[in-house]
Amino acid sequence: MLLSLAIFLPIACGALLLALGRDEQAHAVRWLALVAAVASFLVTIPLITGFDTTTAAMQFVENQPWIERFNISYHLGVDGISMWFVPLTAFITIIVVISAWEVIETRVNQYMGAFLILSGLMVGVFSALDGMLFYVFFEATLIPMYIIIGVWGGPNRVYAAFKFFLYTLAGSLLMLIALLYLYSQVPGGSFDIQTWHKLPLTGGAQTWLFFAFLAAFSVKVPMWPVHTWLPDAHVEAPTGGSVVLAAIMLKLGCYGFLRFSLPIAPDAARHWAWLIIALSLIAVVYIGLVALVQKDMKKLVAYSSIAHMGFVTLGFFIFNELGVSGGLVQMISHGFVSGAMFLCIGVLYDRVHSREIASYGGVVNTMPKFAAFAVFFGMANCGLPATAGFVGEWMVILGTVKANFWLGGIAATALIFGAAYTLWMIKRVYFGDIANDNVRALTDINTREFLMLALLAVATLYMGLYPKPFTDVMHNSVTELLKHVALSKIPA
Repeated sequence: MLLSLAIFLPIACGALLLALGRDEQAHAVRWLALVAAVASFLVTIPLITGFDTTTAAMQFVENQPWIERFNISYHLGVDGISMWFVPLTAFITIIVVISAWEVIETRVNQYMGAFLILSGLMVGVFSALDGMLFYVFFEATLIPMYIIIGVWGGPNRVYAAFKFFLYTLAGSLLMLIALLYLYSQVPGGSFDIQTWHKLPLTGGAQTWLFFAFLAAFSVKVPMWPVHTWLPDAHVEAPTGGSVVLAAIMLKLGCYGFLRFSLPIAPDAARHWAWLIIALSLIAVVYIGLVALVQKDMKKLVAYSSIAHMGFVTLGFFIFNELGVSGGLVQMISHGFVSGAMFLCIGVLYDRVHSREIASYGGVVNTMPKFAAFAVFFGMANCGLPATAGFVGEWMVILGTVKANFWLGGIAATALIFGAAYTLWMIKRVYFGDIANDNVRALTDINTREFLMLALLAVATLYMGLYPKPFTDVMHNSVTELLKHVALSKIPA
């Protein structure tokens, strides 16, 4: 019941907001959206407090027939791999609602409603244990994000929204074929994902299934070279859209690898791991260099997200516990840090209406409180120890070194590139003398902005200083997954 509440409470509240159609009601809409977002987060708290870390089994399971003719079930549950993403999604939704409080002045009900509906759909992706239910949630997330970018985005919003939609939809069509094939391989037909994990698939079947899932999930991550939609989407999206896109939506693809690719096609995953490792290292190194030459702050952080997601996929495909757990930790920490980076850019854009690095300089002189937050999140983005950004990257690097020293060395260059492009931006935007009259006229953050940044700062610091609650939840599920992948053999 808890997972159903976490999914449908924000969706129902979002639908209610859509019914409140006039901007005269904007004040009430904002408060209703905030109450709905907080209530949706509170529903997820028992998932954390009641989670049993001693087992790898699915917990908080709900299973009801949905479309009985095709054995499609409304089957929900979370394990150590998926549990943290449910409260993370609800938490980020609260931040997004607060961030839009004064900024969005037209169609407020539609903006808030779209984010609440998107929040429920993303929780559905992380909770679904039926293949068709997963696919429905996975594809449905495209609709509100497409609307968010297309309606409230920048000058090229229509182009960016179409590119985002078409890229992610095209990859998913192959995944649908793969799901139907798996359905046909179970006697009597079944879309139960856990049943699929036990199918004795041949090597050829595993290979094409692996690449079908790769087509869907690599675009969503996004991995190099299918990453080109992300910078456009980030640059044109409103601040809230960029935050959700970076903090949660990119994780849907990473999560898909652990729920589908590795357990369903374990032999193919081991055989083709070199390809994923190579693409991940290209993302870490090449995209890090691309970020160095960006003049637009949003583009720079967007490219840094691609590099950080490269760390995640690298960790998953080196097949040791440090790597996989590190990838999961990186997914969560990136949700806090990258979301905060986009919020900081949004704070400046709301005042100056420019994302160009050259438009700023000496911001610390006029916005000292804000600059303290921005520099802190910049340090976390670099992977500074004692921040959330450090823990996942360090675990992945250690896991990679354990598997292959030279691969670990290449992965570690990300820390250098990350520091280079982030500090380059911080130096030019925040430090030095006041660069122009626009910066001279800036006013420091208000209580609302302070609150949203403080919440993310506390989360970033807590995870950096004490990651044990996160890793304890993952441990048994990750161990069980790796055991399954290691022991699996292609049928004769």
